[in-house]
Amino acid sequence: MSTRKSLLAASLLLTLGAAAVAAETPKLGKPITEAEIAAWDIAAMPDGSGLPPGSGTAAQGAPIYAQKCVACHGEGGKGGVAPGAGPLAGGGPLTAGIDAPKTIGNFYGQASTVFDFTRRSMPFNMPLSLTDNEVYALTAYILALNKIIGENDVMDAKTLPQVKMPNRDGFIIRFPDRI
Repeated sequence: MSTRKSLLAASLLLTLGAAAVAAETPKLGKPITEAEIAAWDIAAMPDGSGLPPGSGTAAQGAPIYAQKCVACHGEGGKGGVAPGAGPLAGGGPLTAGIDAPKTIGNFYGQASTVFDFTRRSMPFNMPLSLTDNEVYALTAYILALNKIIGENDVMDAKTLPQVKMPNRDGFIIRFPDRI
C-alpha cells in the first residue's frame, strides 16, 4: 500500500473513531434559559445603558475600599502587593511612552468601564458579591482619587456616563456604528 493510501486510511479511522467517542459522551448539563442568560447580561455601556439603579459617592466608597479593596490595591489606590493589582490612581500622562504605568485616571476612556469591571470582577476572591450601591460608591471613590470628580459628587446611572475621562479621546473605536 502506498504512503498516500496509508495516510488516507489512518485519517479515515481517526475521523470515525472521534465520531464514535463523541457519540458516547455523558451528555452532562442542560440547555441555558433566557432568564439565566439575562442574569449574566450585566454589561454597562458608555452611554449608560445597562447601568442598574443605585448610587454612591466617594465618601461612601472610602470605607468600602478600606474593607474590601485595600489589601490588593493599597492605600489610596497606589498599588498593592497582589499580582496584577497595579495602581488605580496617579500615574503620569501616557505621552511618557509605552511603559508609562496605566491607571484609571490616565488610561480608561469611559467611567462606565470602571463600574463594569468592578461589578463583574471585584473583589478578586468574591466577584459579583458587591451591591450596585457599593459599586457606584467604589467607582466614585476611584474617580475622586484620580481627581476626576469631587468627593461628594453622586454617581448613578444618569451621572456616571457624563463623566469626562482624561483619556476619552485616546482610543480608536473599532466599530463606531455599534456604539
